[in-house]
Amino acid sequence: MLVGMSELSTKLMHTLDGARHLLFPAGCLFCQLPVHDDGVCCADCMQEIRVYPHATCLRCGVVLPESMAPGPCGRCLKYAPPQQQTYALYEYHGPVREAILNWKLAGKEGAARWLVEAALPRLKELILPDDILLPMPSPLSRMQKSGQHHTANLCAWLAMATGAQRQWRLLRRIGEQPRQSSLTGSARRKNLCKAFALSADYRSLLQQRAPDASLWIIDDIFTTGSSVHYAARAMKRTGLLVNVLTLARTEQRGL
Repeated sequence: MLVGMSELSTKLMHTLDGARHLLFPAGCLFCQLPVHDDGVCCADCMQEIRVYPHATCLRCGVVLPESMAPGPCGRCLKYAPPQQQTYALYEYHGPVREAILNWKLAGKEGAARWLVEAALPRLKELILPDDILLPMPSPLSRMQKSGQHHTANLCAWLAMATGAQRQWRLLRRIGEQPRQSSLTGSARRKNLCKAFALSADYRSLLQQRAPDASLWIIDDIFTTGSSVHYAARAMKRTGLLVNVLTLARTEQRGL
């Protein structure tokens, strides 16, 4: 009797669950329109999500013709950036742009986290378990206003995905600077040229690292590259390889 009741209860739950999905289908994480299958991203948004091209200059990450990748590009031949490698997961476009803005401005992180999970195969190609992830530091006033440290959250998601370590104390922000989004290219560089520094106890923080570990500066959006440039320049004092990874990047092409 109890077995029969258990089977009946299970069938009833499946029926109710199916009815719930018919009456109240799940919403797409990006556009909130109903999704009528088990997915969390509708077909239209999936089509608009652009993975950042893999044919890039290894040093700065600018898009190159496949025959010229991995570079170096012409700019890096003249003015190589302080980081050794630069990667982005997605183009800052359409649903990806909306996901990042909803995360940063409204605290809705679901779509941004899904983007990280969807990029897991690529992440495991790039980041090794012994590597160390460093969140791009944010001004204190900005964190107090939003109640979040977005790049620290992003580091946590990447660490869970790859098994890498996080070290939020190593790279520090100095002073308060205006938001980069409000400035032009040249003003962005001046704004951040003295904005980053190594922690005074960086040697002790790195004592337990693996000998072949790389440092990864993690940021959400790469626009002109000023932020990661000066952050990587500060990290060069460690004598270790410094790489950059961003969730998204505005597409830039070079030769």
